[in-house]
Amino acid sequence: MKVAHLIMAYKNPAQLERMIKSMHHPDFYFFIHLDKKIDIAPFIYLQNLEHVKFIENRVLCNWGGFSFVNAILSSIEELLVTQQQFDFYNLMSSQDYPIKPVSHIHNFYQNHVGKSFVSYDEESDKTWWAHAVTRFQMYHFTDLNFKGRYFIQALMNKYLPKRKFPLPLKLYGSSISSWWSISNEAAHYLVNYMKKSAKLKKFMRFTWGSDEFIIATVLMNSDLQKTIINNNLRFITWEDGSANPRILTINDMESIKKSDKLFARKFDILVDDKVLDSIDLENQKLD
Repeated sequence: MKVAHLIMAYKNPAQLERMIKSMHHPDFYFFIHLDKKIDIAPFIYLQNLEHVKFIENRVLCNWGGFSFVNAILSSIEELLVTQQQFDFYNLMSSQDYPIKPVSHIHNFYQNHVGKSFVSYDEESDKTWWAHAVTRFQMYHFTDLNFKGRYFIQALMNKYLPKRKFPLPLKLYGSSISSWWSISNEAAHYLVNYMKKSAKLKKFMRFTWGSDEFIIATVLMNSDLQKTIINNNLRFITWEDGSANPRILTINDMESIKKSDKLFARKFDILVDDKVLDSIDLENQKLD
């Protein structure tokens, strides 16, 4: 049983190094996608770590843009064509950290081969979808780069009808759907589906925050639905009204210890590195 940890990174190479080292295991492999607009020089030394490689096809990612989903899809596709077979593809950011011993994480994956772990709300659940529908109903020029683009975006959203999702799919997603662990079969299905659906990819170019719903939607509308567990295995906390998860600190340690999740996010060693020290000590006790 082997796991490919696909890490989306753009800052803090030292923190990324610490996370990778904390998860060292003979069955764990790490593949770093570094945002194309970031200089790779401060990160390149990480390829000297065991089982660590950089994704070659780097994509320039804009926050909230479909470019981020494209980066994920192209990275998985790059891994699928290698000779190495993986049972899971675990999507992480460089600001994640394991909150269970690596042996526990390995055993968990080994006991759930063939399953996928993706958090989602159904479209009928209005709590998240009540505001999230604007992510695709309106035009978003997040990935475009020309003078006056937001003025044109505003005009289009004012005068053109609301956009409709282009395929007859039931929608799934949530604020914590971006990060997940999916099976080998699900990874193949996801990449192949998106490659074949030019209509969907064209539509998604003008969405915002699509990573929080498109992957869950594609997988939950497939024959793999019964293999998908509504749990992304991540401990995440949010400030009310914030578009981003709260940075976890030592003050969150009790909540982290009580969590049954495998990972937590997000951390920033420039804000608080003591929380990672505390997690390491706790994991050593449990191992």
